[in-house]
Amino acid sequence: MAPLPRSTIDLTGRAAIVTGAGGGIGRAVTLALAGAGARVLAVDIDERKAGETAGLATDGGGEAFAIRADVTRSDDVAGYVRAAMDRWGRIDVFMNNAGWQGPVMPLVDVPEDAFDAVMAVNVKGVFLGLKHVLPVMIAQKSGAVVNTASLAARIATRQLGPYVASKHAVLGLTRTAALEVARSGVRVNAVCPGPVDTPLMRDIEVSQSGGDFEALRKRRTSTIPQGRYATPEEVAGVMLFLASDLAAHMVGEGVNVNGGAFS
Repeated sequence: MAPLPRSTIDLTGRAAIVTGAGGGIGRAVTLALAGAGARVLAVDIDERKAGETAGLATDGGGEAFAIRADVTRSDDVAGYVRAAMDRWGRIDVFMNNAGWQGPVMPLVDVPEDAFDAVMAVNVKGVFLGLKHVLPVMIAQKSGAVVNTASLAARIATRQLGPYVASKHAVLGLTRTAALEVARSGVRVNAVCPGPVDTPLMRDIEVSQSGGDFEALRKRRTSTIPQGRYATPEEVAGVMLFLASDLAAHMVGEGVNVNGGAFS
């Protein structure tokens, strides 16, 4: 009897871009891509954090470099696409990940400029990424995009109105883009993580709890069947799968990564 085939994700030689690469999920997926053999451009508005992520990838034997970009500015987005093309001549994987939770407060108290800022990063940033990356992939007749949505794309959360609205929009953009490019050999999907153990999540909990975030976390984890938050690496693993050929027939999906919460 022949041995069973080993199922491993191999992205050797593929060129990838990760936005928000300085954060928890962004850093984890950059390292996951590099570990799978992909060449990675780490993009973040914080140049130092992007450089740290790229450095971790190269220190581990991968190929990565960093660039600073503001995902809300079309020129900056075109710039990171151009940087990848100048270096590698193609873009095979795009992790459209940059995001911001915005102010944690009741909807009626949210300043208008804060609402606009959340929408700019989480919605316009995703839109601009799709706008500039998809033409490259369409011309190649291949490519995989993974947008970072959230469990907030499906349910509401108190005191995070702009964030919830923005993540609903990300799922809408994912589905629309997926339908438009499906016959071009390009796939667009999204991940919808529940609570993830990142500094961003800690900031939200501190604001929502008035400082006693441990009590809030205990209440939240009690509602999750697995009894804990996801790690960034667990989310990154699903993103890596969606970018791989193992997910070749997945189009326009929003994949929950939430330990069974709200399922």
